[in-house]
Amino acid sequence: MGALGPAARRSRGAAAALVIALGLLVGGAAGCDPGRSAPVGRPSPIALAAPAASAVTADGVGERTATAGCGRAAAPGQVTITEAIAGRQRTVRVRIPPGYTGKRPLPLLLNLHGTGSTAAKQERASGLDATADEHGFVVAYPQAARHSGGGFAWNIPGTPSFASRGPNDVAYLGDVVRLLGERYCVDTGRVYASGFSGGARMASQLACTPPVRLAGLVAVSGIRAPSGCHPSGGAVPVLAFHGTADRTNPYHGHGQPYWTYSVPVAAARWARYDGCPAGAATGRPFPGVTVTSYRGCRDGGTVELYTLAGKGHRWPPASGAFRPNEILWQFLSGQGRPAPSIPPDPSALSALPRPPASRSGAIRSCAGSGC
Repeated sequence: MGALGPAARRSRGAAAALVIALGLLVGGAAGCDPGRSAPVGRPSPIALAAPAASAVTADGVGERTATAGCGRAAAPGQVTITEAIAGRQRTVRVRIPPGYTGKRPLPLLLNLHGTGSTAAKQERASGLDATADEHGFVVAYPQAARHSGGGFAWNIPGTPSFASRGPNDVAYLGDVVRLLGERYCVDTGRVYASGFSGGARMASQLACTPPVRLAGLVAVSGIRAPSGCHPSGGAVPVLAFHGTADRTNPYHGHGQPYWTYSVPVAAARWARYDGCPAGAATGRPFPGVTVTSYRGCRDGGTVELYTLAGKGHRWPPASGAFRPNEILWQFLSGQGRPAPSIPPDPSALSALPRPPASRSGAIRSCAGSGC
């Protein structure tokens, strides 16, 4: 992070003075009533950008931790950022919602494209700009650096195609959050990641890798549960959408070497990582849609899998009352609250079933864009 400007320094000084004054007030109150003690602050759930200020909201979300970009003017709409990060030119498309003033910290959603695709294609295919505009959050579309077909692919650790000398995309996405926090007023307690196919696999890995602390994960046609997953700061709420007729990443697994275990197994593993009680509830809230839910998880987290009967490999469009992007945001917006930093239970991790061994033979290339 760069040096704070005068406005940020004044804001930090004012915040410090307010904290001191409140401390004196609480201390005096505690002295009058020996049976009462001053409240203990809860930790911020993300360790990415240095916060500039904190505030308690009145909308039930909890504590918001603002970034250094708060107070800086920026026009709403579409912005494309090209920046040298770790020696590579990287591109990020950003959507700033209408009414943005830079004075109130907003949630940030990273939305990752699939293999062979681009940030711009993911922006069009997912349709999340309209959702961001409606609900007032910032959505960013980072672009991978490895060329694949007519687009790019993520360098995902732990997968057969991972290149140790390739781009460090976990670090890159952390840098994207830091960069956007310097330019815009972002709430670091409400940073989320979503992705399609290869982007969902990358987002799954990001959720497992410290020091990035995500307040929620949404995986579309690509949920994975990386082995040795150690989310930073506690459980990560997970939402997944997957079609049973997906031929690229088959619902029942047994696909390409990176796709061995099934989608329900991936959801069950996330439930284990998040400390959810054994067993899941199922329901059919929409025609052709089955929801498998793991609730009562550590830190109040949830794991939900939307199984789409007969649907293929695509970002699910709205159909009647079934509005996937609205479901996505309602799920995520309920997760942005400070959570205690509880490490995963090693015994639970060791008890997880291992994925079946991948089939022998060379790694097949992904067929089509957005795999």
